[in-house]
Parts: sequence; structure tokens; C-alpha cells
Amino acid sequence: MTRGEGPAARHGPRAPSLAEAPATRREPRASSRTEDPAARRESRVLVLSAPSGAGKSSLARALAETDPRVALCVSHTTRSPRPGEVDGVHYHFVGRREFEAMVDAGEFLEHARVFDRYYGTSRGALRAGLARGRDVVLDIDWQGARRVREAFPEAVSVFILPPSIEALRSRLVGRGQDSALAVERRMRDARADIGHYDEFDHIVVNDDFDRTLADLHAILRGAHASPPAGVEPLVTALRGSPAPERI
Repeated sequence: MTRGEGPAARHGPRAPSLAEAPATRREPRASSRTEDPAARRESRVLVLSAPSGAGKSSLARALAETDPRVALCVSHTTRSPRPGEVDGVHYHFVGRREFEAMVDAGEFLEHARVFDRYYGTSRGALRAGLARGRDVVLDIDWQGARRVREAFPEAVSVFILPPSIEALRSRLVGRGQDSALAVERRMRDARADIGHYDEFDHIVVNDDFDRTLADLHAILRGAHASPPAGVEPLVTALRGSPAPERI
């Protein structure tokens, strides 16, 4: 499982961010993409989840960069910054003791240990963004998505799939951020993460960045998108050998 893929370089301007920032199984919403005129009366929480390398962090940042009504809720993490990452923009980088103190104080809406590092979503930052009338995007894993849906049942959740297992591996290797051993670990965990795709309201396949971004904008505006054609065979191919049982 994963909580991020590093800095997004496709869209230049800095994304607007907030100052900080077991679920019921859902069936994907299936209908043609039609706009609901009343859908944008209130601010929304949009949850993006995906296996590592599927592009969710880049897409989350691009959403905020291309729509002034959208703010990205920047997660806290105990991992070290990667080259090009900026504190407060890509993550709030904190030490383990500070993170644990925030957990004890109940400051996180959700938090998890991923690849031996901790990640968390600020409860106060999310509520502050909504209070300012912004749509708030969360870039989190499937476990975090479960907890968010418990606190915000009205949240809209999207699971992002890569177009193929080869594309996923190519993206992970191409980032140049992990050793060969770490890439294999991410690939193994990605297969397990993908098994939770059907807990989400919407499923998109990130085979074209700009088209996927447009799909996410439409979902945020209240459009309903049919699940991609052939999603079940794709999931089967992506998962390969059977993954561990769900938690």
C-alpha cells in the first residue's frame, strides 16, 4: 500500500494547500456522465486512492492547480523528503516523536504506517478547508479512505488503476526513487491494494493523464461516470497471483 508518489512535475504553479490538513462496502456508481446542476451547493471531500505508481499524487496536485475552488489537504509524514519535495507543499515532514504526539492529541482524522514510515491526515485542516468553502482533496491509501468515510459518509471516493502491470512497474522504476528490492515490495503491495478497488464510489484507469484529470474534475462537479469497460479483467491481470486476504 502507499500514501504518495513524490512531487508532481506536470503542472507548474504551486497547488493551493490547507494550512495543515471499517467502512461499508460500496458499489461503484454506474451511470452515464451527466451533470447534476445542484451538485455543487456544498463543499465536497474527494478521496483519491491507488497503488503506488498509479499517479494519484500527481493527479491530486493537478486538481488543485487547475481549479481555484479545490484545495489539497497536505498529509504529515515521518519519512525524509525526496529530491524536489518542499515541506508544507508535498508533505508536512515531521519527526516520529512529533507525529506520535499528534496521534495522542487526536489531531489526525486517519493515520497509518506505510513502508516503515507514518502518514496522517490533519482533522483540523480538512474541516478548515470545508469551512472556507473549498472542495478538499485527500491523497491517501485504501485504509485511510475507510476511516475518512466513517467520519465523512458524504465523501466521494475514487480508486485509480494503472492501465497494466507493465506500466505500473515502468512508472516505479522510472521515478528513480527506490532500489530494485523496494520496487518489488511496492509491486507486491500494489497487488494487494488493488483488491480493494470495489470499495470506492468511482474507478478510473490512468492511461492518459489529461483525460484522467478531466474525469476527476467531472466527478468532483457531481457527474456520475460508468465504471471503465473491462475493469474486472484488468484488476485480475494487475493482481496476478492471489493477494492476501482483506483485513
